[in-house]
Amino acid sequence: MNMYISNEAAAYMKEDLQAESGESVRFFVRYGGCGNIQTGFSLGVAKEDPVEPATFIESAGVRFYVEEQDNWYFDGLPFYIEWSRSRQEITFRHGETV
Repeated sequence: MNMYISNEAAAYMKEDLQAESGESVRFFVRYGGCGNIQTGFSLGVAKEDPVEPATFIESAGVRFYVEEQDNWYFDGLPFYIEWSRSRQEITFRHGETV
């Protein structure tokens, strides 16, 4: 699985989570919620250090990653983290198209 994050999304998340350059932000699977990738699950976000990252990307001085234990959630498809200007929020999507 490949992960992509827009510059706007990275900057927003860095500020919102009060992450310093060199710190890490994890995307993890939660039971329930309103996810659009796997029915019955959603994504959580936490500022924490990686243990066994399946994939990561660095942007705005922060390392964004998914742990190996949560890799199943994405079915091997690319994962995109973007900033929605119209909704003024972070959006997640996955699949082959950009």
